[in-house]
Amino acid sequence: MNRPLIFLHGSADSTSIWRLQLEHFSQHGRNNVFAVDLPGHGQRPDIFSSDVTIQDYARAAREIIKHELHVEQPILAGHSLGGAIALTIALEYSQELSGLILIGTGARLRVLPTILERARTTPQEARQQLVELATAPARQVSIVPAILSEQATPGPTILYRDLAVCNSFDVMSRLQEISLPTLIICGEEDHLTPVKYSEYLHQQLTASTLCIIPDAGHYVMREQPEKVNQAIERWEEAQSAAYH
Repeated sequence: MNRPLIFLHGSADSTSIWRLQLEHFSQHGRNNVFAVDLPGHGQRPDIFSSDVTIQDYARAAREIIKHELHVEQPILAGHSLGGAIALTIALEYSQELSGLILIGTGARLRVLPTILERARTTPQEARQQLVELATAPARQVSIVPAILSEQATPGPTILYRDLAVCNSFDVMSRLQEISLPTLIICGEEDHLTPVKYSEYLHQQLTASTLCIIPDAGHYVMREQPEKVNQAIERWEEAQSAAYH
């Protein structure tokens, strides 16, 4: 039996970014797959009034999982910032999880100073630039407008806040503390969290599986949704077989 699966989005995104995953698993009869809006994103009101840390986001996500979804022992799937949150939860509350899926993320997520400053001063321009950088050139025409449209809800400070959290995130020295089964997915053309980030995760996480997907960038789950969904299903089947 498949464990509950919970998706965490990245910077300035919302649950909408996972719609092709949610639709796929729903069509295949899964009723234990969820996506979570972080505070201040999508339909969820903001709860933070000052500087936010990765620990703040991790605690908020954990509260939603435990007290709103009432889900136990889920597999936590995170994209970019969401992957950093998933790693943070795994380090602090590993006994509450069954596994991790890390998509387009890394153990450290430094942000270019020019992008960080643009997110602070001209967030709309920064969002456009980031989403364009985050998609493979061949897919920009169809993917970029859709993602920007779905991102329309975050307040003007959210992107900067999210990127500042990413910029301060660093668990490179702690990865070996994580023994959870982990699937690592990265688009071959990801320029924001390059393949080498995922390869490093794979080297350090002893129970991990690495999947590099061609013809996709940072938004691999939107650029190649079928391949991402299939990778998740194959990995879940392997975990289920090993568990039994």
